[in-house]
Amino acid sequence: MFKRLFDDIRGVRTDRGLGGRWRNVALGGAYVMALGMPAALLMPALLIPSNAQAAPPAACQALQAKYPALKGKTLVNAINPHTPGYEALDPKDPSKYIGFDIDLGEAIGECLGFTLTYKAVTFAALLTTLSSGQADIVISDIYATEERAKAADFITYSKVFDGVLVAKGNPKKITGINTSMCGATAAENTGYVEVPLIQNLAADCKKEGKAEPSILLFDNNANCIQAILAGRADTYVNDVNTVDQAVKAYPDKLEKATAVTLPYSVGIAVPKNKPEFRDAVLAALIELQKAGIETELLKKWSLDAGFLEEPRILTTN
Repeated sequence: MFKRLFDDIRGVRTDRGLGGRWRNVALGGAYVMALGMPAALLMPALLIPSNAQAAPPAACQALQAKYPALKGKTLVNAINPHTPGYEALDPKDPSKYIGFDIDLGEAIGECLGFTLTYKAVTFAALLTTLSSGQADIVISDIYATEERAKAADFITYSKVFDGVLVAKGNPKKITGINTSMCGATAAENTGYVEVPLIQNLAADCKKEGKAEPSILLFDNNANCIQAILAGRADTYVNDVNTVDQAVKAYPDKLEKATAVTLPYSVGIAVPKNKPEFRDAVLAALIELQKAGIETELLKKWSLDAGFLEEPRILTTN
């Protein structure tokens, strides 16, 4: 099972770099047209250690024995496929998806013996798609919060680190999610946790005699970035990897004003009425993390592995 996963990781050979320790694997940019982004925004290179090892098969075999109902099943993963590096259309086959979240979900499935299909929805519809039974799991760079945990159980595994994207030169002098945003216009994705954080600045702005920030809502990252480029918005706050890639794509037009830590974790959402499935996913994720597979997948997609934390369950009554 895991041999296929790592054959995929190592499948493209190019010239060795960095003293021969890493292989640079170039990503195609054909899904530029679909996302409205330049190729530079689509994770230009992968860093894959040449000695990557798969998870110990015995650990996953034991889990399949412990959770036999999952073996051979085909489950549906609800995703918002507009975040290159995490989930996006495959440039070689627009009917498929690629990214860290896709690989992570398939690794969990291989460990537990199930396969995944995908249901693409807007970000705001991810949890409603799950709770309505149209999907079995959500692995789509979603932040786990107490409020969201009312609709689904989460298995968390990574700290949240956001970047603050602004126009080159930071003309509004924005320094974070604080009163420096007063009077500014933020482009954000509908349903993102950053929306209420920015809205909650209104009272503090009023105390300082300043206008409250305004928000333009979109359904994907590309439109938020384009809003800044077009002068319609002053800032966009989102996952730091997404912001960094936007700056790389438009170095003469955009910059990262700062980065902020939010009090959340990235998580995998599962239905609240399936605790055994939740526990199985948790157990598989722990094994993948222990074996270093999660770290290798982050490196594959040029994402920061420094934010990983021990998997745990977030649930509410």
